[in-house]
Amino acid sequence: MPQMDRHKERTVKIEFVAVEDFSILPYPERYTLIFITSGSINGILNERPISISAPGVLCLAEDDNVQVVEKINVSAQSFSFHPEFLNTITLTETKDYFPAAPRIQTGLSLFQRDYLYTGVPRVTEKAYPLLFEWFFVLGTEVQAQSDALWVCRIKKYLIQILGLMEELIQYSEHSPVDEVLDYIHTNYSRKISLNDLTNCAHLNRVTLNKLFQERCGKTAFGYLLTHRLKVASDLLTHTDMSLNEIARSTGFEYDTYFIKQFTAKKGMSPTTYRITSRKFGTAQ
Repeated sequence: MPQMDRHKERTVKIEFVAVEDFSILPYPERYTLIFITSGSINGILNERPISISAPGVLCLAEDDNVQVVEKINVSAQSFSFHPEFLNTITLTETKDYFPAAPRIQTGLSLFQRDYLYTGVPRVTEKAYPLLFEWFFVLGTEVQAQSDALWVCRIKKYLIQILGLMEELIQYSEHSPVDEVLDYIHTNYSRKISLNDLTNCAHLNRVTLNKLFQERCGKTAFGYLLTHRLKVASDLLTHTDMSLNEIARSTGFEYDTYFIKQFTAKKGMSPTTYRITSRKFGTAQ
């Protein structure tokens, strides 16, 4: 059932199922993320066989056709949300009405089908603990509604979950550069040193940066900064988190340093970017 926001007297069209039994999938008018934490399932998704063993994720759009034909000691939880939940502007108090607004684009490819993608993104050993933590927080926030910003925090974690899984699909090889990309995408919110990156790749700084320049057009640390600012941009546009909260969530130790780096790279302050991106999205 949709959540009733007791702080703002509105309907928020999201659900968290702590024990997903796969009996009603996909959920109507929803995108659904199913996080399999133990066991495995076998089935058919849009006439293609799928097999997912823990840790694993299944991404479903409302028009997917999925059949789970075998469950082996499986435990899973799911988070589903109406596509309009991706709108930036806070949901109105008027029931079943959604305003025009800029929308979260991060992760939408997970729910779009083509001949290569099956809806089952890979989950790496490094990514699993982070996804597990974020899913846990999603469930806790839905149940607790601890303050008036609980929906804002859910959008934050949804952006991080979708962004991480999208990056894992994009960089699915196993070269030293991919090992570092995997490390960056799962640890960007923490303090990272150049030694961390070179140790991850088992390469020296010069060789790692040369390979990164060839692959990504920038150094390893340059890529890290770009990725942090990319996530920060989404959080600025789609949440009401403070600059300090966004800085801490994206690996900047101080909000002053975050503001300095953001302004230098984007050509405007984070606050100006927030206002401009929302105005532009609404105009579109």
